[in-house]
Amino acid sequence: HVQLVESGGGSVQAGGSLRLSCAASGYTDSLYCMGWFRQVPGKEREGVATIDSDGSTSYASSVKGRFTISRDRAKSTLYLQMNSLKTEDTAVYYCAACYLKPLGLYFAYWGQGTQVTVS
Repeated sequence: HVQLVESGGGSVQAGGSLRLSCAASGYTDSLYCMGWFRQVPGKEREGVATIDSDGSTSYASSVKGRFTISRDRAKSTLYLQMNSLKTEDTAVYYCAACYLKPLGLYFAYWGQGTQVTVS
């Protein structure tokens, strides 16, 4: 089992920056990837960025060039550096961890979410 705890959310003006953190504990060595998702009330949760076990990253087109996903293996912590924030980035951000299954990535573990508000 894996536990994920996000931190770093808050309120910021448009154009500003925030860094989200996600502390992972438990059987993290078995994970294939970790990622960040976000959700606005009334809308489906969307993927923001992922990083897999060899360090390869992927980003949603809406955040590419503004957000950077990274991890510190020694601290078992995942980060999301968010720059040039826009009002449309306002959402609850979730950290998630995945396994690689025959049919693709399976995000088995989720954090509780952290609110990001851009005004």
